Amino acid sequence: MPSKAEQTAEFIIQTVAPIFNKNGYSSTSLKDITSATGLTKGAIYGNFKNKEELALAAFTVTIKNMLRRITVHQDTSDSPIKKLLLITDFYRNYYDYTKELGGCPILTMGVDAKYQNLSLFQYVQYTISKIQRNMAKLIDIGKEKGEIHRQIDSSLYAKNIYTMITGAIFMTHTMNDASYLLETMNQIDTIILKELKQ
Repeated sequence: MPSKAEQTAEFIIQTVAPIFNKNGYSSTSLKDITSATGLTKGAIYGNFKNKEELALAAFTVTIKNMLRRITVHQDTSDSPIKKLLLITDFYRNYYDYTKELGGCPILTMGVDAKYQNLSLFQYVQYTISKIQRNMAKLIDIGKEKGEIHRQIDSSLYAKNIYTMITGAIFMTHTMNDASYLLETMNQIDTIILKELKQ
């Protein structure tokens, strides 16, 4: 069973993660954090060295939950092609999902932390690279199984597909219009079925 200190730290992270996600790192004040948690400044800094450490912990939890959701969604099929299509299927509902989070954590923190919190920014970069690597591995498995053309450049397609997804997320949130995501996911499905599929 987690200790009282661990429970408090977890409570703080879960409470402030949507605030960081909505406001960004630089615009989230200690007052925002204490108001949301009902804890004193001393209680916050008794669990986290500083705001930077808390923001990194909050982002880490948010991203792990998001990646777990994608993995669970993909686990409904063993086919690499179907798993790629399940990625786009997940992102079709991403606008509603991220509205609950206060926005897309990767976009919010990637833009906001670049000049404000180097550790957080580097973790965002690592997360993007990890997502792209996982997608490239899935394409490689598809090539091995004969589902995807062998001449396909797995890393290039993974990078391009994720760039399209991220651009669609930005436009959907900026314009408050889910059609950007829906139409882009349809376009990616076409690429998967016409360019990648064997």
